[in-house]
Amino acid sequence: MTNVIGFPALNLSFTVNRVAFTVFGREIYWYALCILAGYLLGLLFVTKTCRKRGVNPDDVFDIAFWGLIFSIICARIYYCIFDWKSVGGFWGIFRIREGGIAIYGALVGAIATAYFICKKRKLNTLNVFDVCSGGLLIGQIIGRWGNFFNAEVYGRETDSLFAMTINGETGVHPLFLYEGIWNFLGLLLIIIFRDKKKADGQVFFFYIFWYSLGRLFLEGMRNTEYILYLIPNVLGISQVVAFLGIVLGIFGMIFLSRRKKV
Repeated sequence: MTNVIGFPALNLSFTVNRVAFTVFGREIYWYALCILAGYLLGLLFVTKTCRKRGVNPDDVFDIAFWGLIFSIICARIYYCIFDWKSVGGFWGIFRIREGGIAIYGALVGAIATAYFICKKRKLNTLNVFDVCSGGLLIGQIIGRWGNFFNAEVYGRETDSLFAMTINGETGVHPLFLYEGIWNFLGLLLIIIFRDKKKADGQVFFFYIFWYSLGRLFLEGMRNTEYILYLIPNVLGISQVVAFLGIVLGIFGMIFLSRRKKV
């Protein structure tokens, strides 16, 4: 489970074990710790900034708690639907420790959970979504490093400055790094402009647009081994979802802006 990950052009090399430590004989993976760290830091960011923007931290904690549960469930379901063969039948759905979750499924679960809680408590749903958007990006920035520790979900071969080698093999695109940088830029833009929004919901729809735009291009760079295909060897489901996310983000920002002017 140990890999040597190098960046030859940058003269960097790391010996990485997928397993961080063991607890009562159970292996705890760096992948899981990255997701947990991203979740906790994203939650901390939101709770420290939400009250100023009219959101109660207690509501944020409830959304985060239930959102975590349903995002994991939806992430697994999404993956299983589009890669059923590798799951190994119905009972394979529950073998989540063997890998197989998808970020878009997690987002669906988290957003749906937040929506229902907001509606039940009669909160300003769009404002809550705005406040939580930065936390989502933080979670994605840190969580994506789990792919680094697992030496997985990399791109096609390249000899660029950031080419990454795994155990001395041909250099590939480090998609975890590209996505992390892209999402960090999006986070900075949200922090800078969130208090200048013209209508509630614009920050959230910008997040949808920004993240989807990055994923659309990054999905096209993926090694085919890591693509969930809608049409085998032709069209990946994540590319379709990313394109729809871009359209939805643009439409949402424009619609809310015009509605505010009326």
